[in-house]
Amino acid sequence: MRLQRLEIKGFKSFANETVINFDADVIGIVGPNGSGKSNIVDAIRWVLGEQKSRELRLDQMSSVIFNGTKKRKPSGVASVSLTFENTKNLLPVEYQSVTITRMLYRSGESEYRLNGVTCRLKDITSLFLDTGIGSNSYAIIALGMVDDILADKDNSRRKMFEQAAGISKYKLRKRETLNKLKNTTEDLDRVEDLLYEIDQNLKTLEKQARRARKFFELKAQYKEMSVNLAVIKINALRDKQRDMAKKLNEEQDKYRNFDVKSNQLEARLEEERKANLDKEKALSDRQRELNDLIGQIRSLENDKRMQDQRLQFIEQNKGKLSSDIQQARTRIQQLEEDIEHYQTELNTEKRIESRLELELEQAEDALQKIRENHGSVKADLEEVVNRQQAVERELFEFEKEKAVYSNRIETYRQEIERSRLDIEMRTGEVSGLREKIRGIEEQVQAKKSEVETLEKAEEKRQTDISQAEEQLEEINQKRSRVNRQLDAKRNEFKLTQSMIENLEGFPESIRFLSGNKDWKQNAPLLSDLIYVQENYRIAIENYLEPYLNYYVVENLEEAYAAIQLLSRSQKGKANFFLLDAFRDYSAPIALLPGATQAIDLVETEPKYYNLFSYLLEHVLVTDQEDLKQPVGEQTTLLSSSGRFIKRKYSISGGSVGLFEGKKIGRKKNLEVLEKAIQKAEREENRLSTEYFSLRKKLEELRAKKTNAQIQHERQQLNQLEQQRISLATRLENFESFILEVSTKIEESEGQIGELEKSIRDIEEQLAEKMDVISGIKDQIHNTDSSFREIAEQLSQASTDYNDKNIAFIRQQNKVGAFQRELNYREKQLEETRQTLARNQETLAKSDGEVREIQDALDQQEVKLREAYESRKVMEETLTEAEQIYYKARGGINEIEDELRKITRQRQDAQILINQLKEKYNDVKFEVTSVAQRLRIEFSIEINEVLNQEREPETLPLEELELKVDRIRGRLDNYGEINPMAVEAYDEMKERFDTISQQRDDILQAKESLIETIKEIEDTATNQFLDSFEKARGYFIDVFRSLFTEDDNCDLILLEPENPLESKIEIVAKPKGKRPQTISQLSGGEKTLTATALLFALYLLKPAPFCIFDEVDAPLDDANINKFNRIIKKFSRDSQFIIVTHNKLTMAAVDTIYGVFMASQGVSGVSPVDFRDFEHKATFEVSAN
Repeated sequence: MRLQRLEIKGFKSFANETVINFDADVIGIVGPNGSGKSNIVDAIRWVLGEQKSRELRLDQMSSVIFNGTKKRKPSGVASVSLTFENTKNLLPVEYQSVTITRMLYRSGESEYRLNGVTCRLKDITSLFLDTGIGSNSYAIIALGMVDDILADKDNSRRKMFEQAAGISKYKLRKRETLNKLKNTTEDLDRVEDLLYEIDQNLKTLEKQARRARKFFELKAQYKEMSVNLAVIKINALRDKQRDMAKKLNEEQDKYRNFDVKSNQLEARLEEERKANLDKEKALSDRQRELNDLIGQIRSLENDKRMQDQRLQFIEQNKGKLSSDIQQARTRIQQLEEDIEHYQTELNTEKRIESRLELELEQAEDALQKIRENHGSVKADLEEVVNRQQAVERELFEFEKEKAVYSNRIETYRQEIERSRLDIEMRTGEVSGLREKIRGIEEQVQAKKSEVETLEKAEEKRQTDISQAEEQLEEINQKRSRVNRQLDAKRNEFKLTQSMIENLEGFPESIRFLSGNKDWKQNAPLLSDLIYVQENYRIAIENYLEPYLNYYVVENLEEAYAAIQLLSRSQKGKANFFLLDAFRDYSAPIALLPGATQAIDLVETEPKYYNLFSYLLEHVLVTDQEDLKQPVGEQTTLLSSSGRFIKRKYSISGGSVGLFEGKKIGRKKNLEVLEKAIQKAEREENRLSTEYFSLRKKLEELRAKKTNAQIQHERQQLNQLEQQRISLATRLENFESFILEVSTKIEESEGQIGELEKSIRDIEEQLAEKMDVISGIKDQIHNTDSSFREIAEQLSQASTDYNDKNIAFIRQQNKVGAFQRELNYREKQLEETRQTLARNQETLAKSDGEVREIQDALDQQEVKLREAYESRKVMEETLTEAEQIYYKARGGINEIEDELRKITRQRQDAQILINQLKEKYNDVKFEVTSVAQRLRIEFSIEINEVLNQEREPETLPLEELELKVDRIRGRLDNYGEINPMAVEAYDEMKERFDTISQQRDDILQAKESLIETIKEIEDTATNQFLDSFEKARGYFIDVFRSLFTEDDNCDLILLEPENPLESKIEIVAKPKGKRPQTISQLSGGEKTLTATALLFALYLLKPAPFCIFDEVDAPLDDANINKFNRIIKKFSRDSQFIIVTHNKLTMAAVDTIYGVFMASQGVSGVSPVDFRDFEHKATFEVSAN
C-alpha cells in the first residue's frame, strides 16, 4: 500500500487548494522556517484522526481553519484528503484506491468521509487499526518525538511496540471490554440498589398486607367472640347475683355465732392465766439456779484450760510475771470502779427510758385524735375558700370587661370626632382634582392615537424583517444542505463511474472480456441489471453475492465463445446466465407473515425478470431483526438490514461492512445519481436567486427606522399618563377615604350602643356576685376560727410528740451504750482476775510449778465432775418444773389458739360479708358495663342478643374472655393499616422477580466479560513477547549497521512478569564509550539510536509510509550519509516523506516539494523531481 496524494484546503496556512502527489519512494519537503512545512505533517496527522490540539501545535482544534491575512478572508472550512493505493490489500476493503477526508467548519461541525461517503471517526480508526498507520503511530516521527522515545515520555516506547506487534486492537478490545465490564458492574450496582430498595419496600408492603388481612380477620373474630362473651357474662353475672345474696345472709348468721363464742373464751382465758402465774415463777427460779451452775462450770473449765497453757509456757514467762501481776492489780482496781459506776448509771437510765416510753405513747394517742379533727375542719374550710376564689375571679373578669368596654367607648367617640373633621377637609379638594383629570385625559387620548399609528407601522416593519430573516436563514440552511448533498452526489457519481469504467472489485477475467473487441461488447453483468431500494439493497446483494460477477447472455453460443476466448488468452474463468433457458420459467409464490417476496423489491427490465425470479425463488425479506419464526424447507428469509440469512436448517449473519450494498445496480445507480445531481443543481440555483432577492428586501426594511420618533412620542404620553394616574390616585384615595371614614363613623356609633348595653348587663352581674361573696366571707370567718384553734392544737401536739420521740430514741441509745460498756468491763475484770491468780501462783511456785499445776488440775477435775453431777440433778428438777408449767401453759395455749381461731373466723366472716357486698355491687355494675360496651362498640342492645337463639359457645368463660382480651389488645396495638397494601405488594413482587432475572443476566454477562479480558490478555501477551524478541534482534542488527559491528546495544523489559505494562529500557554503548544512560550520548548518537529502534520496528512490521519531520537535524555529515543509506534501503518496501533542512538529505531524495509563501501567511508548494540526477554520496547503497 502506498500514499498517492494529499489534498489540503483551508488548513492552517494552506488557504488555497493544494495537492501533493506521493509518486516516488523518497520524498523531501523543504522550505524556510515558518513557511508551513510541518503543517503538511500536521495535515496528515489531522486527517488520520488526531484529536489533541497540542499534538498539532494549537491551543484549540478550531485553529486548524485558515484564519485569514490582511489580504485574504478567513476560510469557512478546513479540509484535508489523503488517498492510498491499496495494492497489497492491506486495508480490509475491496477498492484499489481509498480516500479519507476530514472537514471542520467554523460552526464547530466536523465531518469524516471515506471515498466521498460520510462516515464516523471510528470507521477510519478501525480501517487503519494494526496497519502501522495512525495519527500517533511510529510511521510519523518529529524531532521532538525522538527525544520522547529516548526519554520514554508517556511510555512512548511501549506504545510503538504495541503498534508494531499488532496488539493495539487487543488493547482496544480490552479497554472496550473493561468499559463494558465497568458499565456492567455499574448496572449491577444499580440493579442491586434497586433490588435492595424494592426488597425493603416489598418487606414493608408484605408486612402491611399481612397486617391488613390479619386485622380484618381479627376484627370479625373479635366481634363474634365479644358478643358471645357478653351473653355468657350477663347470664353468669345474674346467676352470680342470686348466689351472692343467698351467701351474704348465711355469712351474717355465722358472724353473730362467732361473736358469742369469742366472748366466752376470753373470760375462760383470764381465769387460767391467774392460776398459772406461781408455776411460772418457780420455773424461772430453777432456770436461774441452773444458769448460775453452768456459769461456774464454764469458769472451772476456763481455769483448767488456763492451767494447761501456763504449764506449757511457764518457763518462758518467769521474767514477765512480776510486771504482769502489778499491772493486773492496777487494772482490777480500775475495772471494779468502772463497773460500779456503769451499773449505777445503767439503772438510772433504764428508769428514765421506761418513763419516756410511757410519755411517748400518751403523746401519740393525743396527736392522732387531733389529726382526725383537723382534717375534717380543713376540708370544710378549703371548700368554702375555693368557692370564694371562684366567685372573686368571676367578679374580677366582669370588672375588667367593664373597664375595657368603657375605654373602647371613649376611643370610638374620639375617632368619630376626628373623622368628621377629615371629611370636611377632603370634600373641598375632590372637586378640583376631577376638573384637572378631565383635561389631562383629553390630551392622553390624542397622544395615544399618534403613538398607535407609529407603533403599527414599526411593528409591521419588524414583522417583515423577522419574516425576511427567518426566510433568509431557512434558505441559507437549505442552500448549505443542498450544496453538501450536491458535493456528496458528485463525489459518489465520480466514484461509481470510476468503478464501472475500471470494473473495480471484479476478477481479471471479467475485465478482460469487457475490454475485448473479439467478444460481444454489450453483454451485461448481473450486478448491472438490477436496482434495489437502499433499505433492502444490502440484504439482496448479500444473497446474490455468488452471482453478481455472472455475465447474462442470450444463448449458449455467446457463452461458449467467451469461454474459448478466456481459454486461449489464459485469463481465468467466467460464469454466464443463458436468457433463453428462462423464457418458459414461472416462479412459485412464497408467503410468510410479516415478510415480502424478494422479487417484489427488485427493479429490472422485463426480459430479465424470469432470471431474477429464478435466483430469488422462495426468498423472502423481513424488517424484523428477530428471525425466530420457522421457515419452510425451500424458503430463505433475509433481514432487511443484511445482518441475517435464515434457512430451515441453517442461519448465517453478523456485522454489516462499510461498503456492502455498493455492487448491485451500479449503472442504474449512476443514472439515479445523475438525475439527483441535476435536480440538486436546479434547486441550488433557485435557492440562490431567492436568497439574494430576500437579502435585498431585508436591507431596504432595515433602512426605514422610526424608533426615535416613537420613543419621543411615548415619553410625552408617559408623562401625561403619569400626571393622570397621579391625580386619579389622589382622587381615588380621597374618595375612598371619605367613604371609609363615613362607614367607620356608622360602625363606631353602632359599637358604642352595643358596648353601653354590655356594661349595663355587667353591672347587674357584679351586684349579684358581690352579694354571694359577702355570704361566703361570713361562712369563712366562722370556719376559720375553728380551724385555727385545731391547727394550733395539732401543731402543739405534733411538737410534743416529736420532742418525746427524739428524747426516747436518745435514751435508748444511751442505755445501750452503758450496757455495752458494763458488759465489756465485767468481762475484762474476770479475765484480769484469772490472769492475776495464775501469774501469782506461777511466780510463787517457780521450781515446783509443774507439780502444783498438775495438782490444781486434778482438783479442778474433781470440782468439774461434782458440778456436772449437780447440773444433771438441776436439769432433771428443771425438766419436771417445765413439764408442770407447760402442761398448765398448754391449756392456756389451747384456749388462746381457739380464741385466735374464733377471732380470725369472725374477722374473716366480716371481711367476707364486706367483700360479698362489694362484689354484689361490682356484679351489678359489671352487668351494666357489659351492656354499655356492647352498645358503644358494636351498636348492639344486650336484650336483643339475649332474646336471639345462638349456638352454644364451646370455650370456657375464662378462656373465651382471655382470648377476647388478647384479640382486643392486638387490635388496639395494631396501629394504622394500609387497605391497598395487598394489591401494591403483588405488583411490586412481580417487578422484583423481573429485576432479579435481569440481575442474573448481568452477572452472566459480567463473568463472560471477565473471561474475554483474560483471553485477550493471554493472546496479547504472547504476541507482544514474540514481537519484542524479533524487534530486539532487528534493533541490534540495525544499530550495528549505523555504528560498527563492535558496538553493543540491547532492549530490556524492566518488568518481564508484566510485559504489557512494562517499561522498555534501551541500552546503547558505542565502541570506546560506557555511558550510564542514553542521555549521556551525543545528539547524533541519540538520533541514530532512535532511528535504529524505528527501523527495527519497520523490519518487524513495515509501515506503508514513514514521515520524518526534521529528524536529521542533530546529525553531522557522516551520520547523515548513514541515515540516507538506510532510508534508501528501506524505501524498497515503504515510502519515506522527509521534512528537512539538510542539503545532503535533500540531494538523496527522489522528489522535493518546496514549501513557500508567495504572500504573507499563505503557503504554497512546488515539486522538483531529482530522479534524473546523480549523487554518488547519497545514492550509494551500503553493501551491508
